[in-house]
Amino acid sequence: MAQANPRILPGYRLSISFTLLYLSVLVIIPLGACVVTATQLTWDQFRAAVWTERARAAYALTFGASFIAACISAILGLLIAWVLVRYEFPGKRIFDALVDLPFALPTAVAGLVFSNLYVANGWLGRFLVPLGIEGAYSRLAVVLVLVFIGFPFVVRTLQPVLGALDAEAEEAAGLLGASRWQTFRRVTFPAILPGLLTGFALAFARGLGEYGSVVFVSGNMPFKTEIAAFLIVSRLEEGRPNSYREATAIATVLLAASFVMLVFINRLEALSRRSA
Repeated sequence: MAQANPRILPGYRLSISFTLLYLSVLVIIPLGACVVTATQLTWDQFRAAVWTERARAAYALTFGASFIAACISAILGLLIAWVLVRYEFPGKRIFDALVDLPFALPTAVAGLVFSNLYVANGWLGRFLVPLGIEGAYSRLAVVLVLVFIGFPFVVRTLQPVLGALDAEAEEAAGLLGASRWQTFRRVTFPAILPGLLTGFALAFARGLGEYGSVVFVSGNMPFKTEIAAFLIVSRLEEGRPNSYREATAIATVLLAASFVMLVFINRLEALSRRSA
C-alpha cells in the first residue's frame, strides 16, 4: 500500500493558495505600489528627492546609528544569551521573559520613557547632563532606543545556538590545556558566529525602519537628529504636488536597503544550517 507523503500537509492546495494571497495582498502589492509610485518621477526628480543635503544627513544618521546600535546589541545580546543558557539563578525565567518586552511594548511608549529618563530633569538626566552626556534629543538618544529594540533579536537568535553547542568540545579543549578565553575564541565563537551575525543583521534591519521610539527622543532636527523615516513623514506633510512621490522615492531607498539586508540574513541562515 502506498504511503502518503508526510511532508504534504492536509489541505495543501488551500494552504499554499492562502499563503500566496497573503503575500500578494499584504506584502508584494503594497511594496510594488511604492516602487511604481517612485518611478513616476524622472531620474533627475528622483535623484533630487533622495539625494538632497537634508536627505543625506538623514541617511547618515539612520544607517550610522543603526550600525552602532546593532554592534552594541550584538555584544549585549551575546552576554545575555550566554548567561540565560549557561547559568541557573533565581528569577531566571523572569529575566528571560523581560528580553521579549521590547517586542510587546509599543515603541512610542519606549520613546516616551527614554525621553523622560534622560532629559535634564529626568531620573538619569539630572546626573548625566551635567557631565555632558545628552541622552535625550541627541544622536546618542537615537542609538539608545535602537539598542533597546534591537538586542532581543540577538538574544533570541543566539539562545538556540548556544543551547545546541556540544559541551564535550569545550571540555576537551580545557583538558588539553586551553584557557577559558582560548576555548571561547577557538571553539565556541566560530560555532556561534553565524548566529551572532544573523542577530546583528536583524537588529540592524530593525533599526533602519524604526520610527515610533526615535521620533520622541531625537528632537527631529534636520541635519542633526532627523532620521530617514521622519523625513518621509515631513515630505508627506508638505502638501506640494510631488510631495507624495518624493516621499515614496525616499521610502524606496530604505526598501532597497532592507531588501539587501534580507538577502544577507538569508545567506547567514543558510551558512548557519550548513555549519550545524
